Amino acid sequence: MSTGNPRATLAAACVVGPLMTLVVTGPSVAVPDIGADLHSSLAAAQWVVDGYMLTASSSLAAMGSLADRVGHRRMFTWGMAFFAFWMAVSGLSNSILLLDVSRAISGFGSGAALASITAIVAQAFDGPARAKAFGLFGTFLGAGLAFGPMFGGVLVNLWGWRSVFLVLAGVAALVLLSTPLLPRTEPNRGPRFDWAGTFAFGLGIALFVLALVEGPGRGWTDPIVLASAVGCLVLLVTFVAVERRSEHPMFDLGLFARPQFLAVCLVPLVLAFSFVALVIVLPPYLTSTSGLSAVRIGLVLLLLTGPSLVMPAITGVLAQKVSQRALFVILLAFSGVGAAWLTLVEPGASTVALAGPLLFLGIGYGISLGILDGAAVSAVEPDRMGMAAGMFNTVRLTSDAVSMAGLGALVTALTKSALDNDAVSAFQGGADALTSRALQGGLTEAAETLPAGEVRDRAVTAMADAYASGLHTTMWIVAAACAVTAVVVGSLLKGGKPSADAAGDGGAEVAAESSAAAPEPASAR
Repeated sequence: MSTGNPRATLAAACVVGPLMTLVVTGPSVAVPDIGADLHSSLAAAQWVVDGYMLTASSSLAAMGSLADRVGHRRMFTWGMAFFAFWMAVSGLSNSILLLDVSRAISGFGSGAALASITAIVAQAFDGPARAKAFGLFGTFLGAGLAFGPMFGGVLVNLWGWRSVFLVLAGVAALVLLSTPLLPRTEPNRGPRFDWAGTFAFGLGIALFVLALVEGPGRGWTDPIVLASAVGCLVLLVTFVAVERRSEHPMFDLGLFARPQFLAVCLVPLVLAFSFVALVIVLPPYLTSTSGLSAVRIGLVLLLLTGPSLVMPAITGVLAQKVSQRALFVILLAFSGVGAAWLTLVEPGASTVALAGPLLFLGIGYGISLGILDGAAVSAVEPDRMGMAAGMFNTVRLTSDAVSMAGLGALVTALTKSALDNDAVSAFQGGADALTSRALQGGLTEAAETLPAGEVRDRAVTAMADAYASGLHTTMWIVAAACAVTAVVVGSLLKGGKPSADAAGDGGAEVAAESSAAAPEPASAR
């Protein structure tokens, strides 16, 4: 193995990390403009974000295993080049179909690059230096998450939605210049790759997301939606059967029988709905109900994402004296209170009114960033940490993909059910068409097609009220889920001890090891 240049390696990682979060949070602010420019349906616009998350999350474990076999630097180079090319195609797309397809394909490149770069960082540093490197890497990840919406908003405001994708493509191309400085490792063939399990899991989740995204528009009894749901069920049952029989499974399902590991995997599932999906759902809501610009929305969302910059460090200090169980319950309590508080915020509310609930939701998620990875690997023996980290990160990213589609579908369905159809009957295309435009952030533009006066005012008010009702009901469901999960996790971790191993000084190195091992689940098996 060539050692490469450690500083160049860390610099590349600190660019790639936030880049892979910006590619989700940045375009989320651009969705309203994309929908209006390309005249897309609500479901098609949702796929701009959902398609990318789906392929990136489902391919992460597979790409990590393939990187072991072809070499991490080589896989990183291929992944970044692939990602840059398809992001450029996204920025130049003249149809929503091409945009959705190119975004989805770019997710494979993202999975390959992210899986490889963490392993490369682990190879470039040892001992305390590795812990510090991964700590810096995590900080930059948090920065990408925190400033992604504002980044997207500024670009949309200056040069339009296409600039978001083209700038990301340009940054990825520049990162490629650093690849000769990265350490090179010899391919490690290892055990046979679990193709059957990987295919069944990835396609099963894809069909589930397809049903969630298309259900509100087509109807839940539509043949495509039903076929997707049935196909998902069959494939996931097949996945479980394959994993139980495989000598080298993608997932060791037996780990879920361990209370601590199960608890750790339940937390990000709930947080995906209380935080990750909100980053996608809130921009069109704020555009339609409050008339905020993309830049203003980016600034408002800093209240939600900003705590990700500071809470992991604070959590590291608290973890020296507080148990994992207590920290999990606290972060779920913050998330639950934030979700419930958001239901009290009416359409057109000021930034001050939004500050409280968004900060609570952000604090809950920020605490999780400081403890979850370490808790996942501390739940198993040292020789199984790679597998545990790979499983946990796959569960976390899959939860993110499903939550984005699921929360959007739920808000859409509840908004339609709360809408007074008579109030919007004058709109061309009726209530369904106006709902579709509103949930893409285009309520104001859509209403301008109506005659000025009472008819338009009634339509806008009715739509805004229905939209708010849909979001509020959804947040009550999320708050209830947080409360139930807090009870379940508290029970699973009963008798827990201080969590320093997960997030303290010693835990920083464990977390670093888990991050390094995350892309290599197969090799650990």
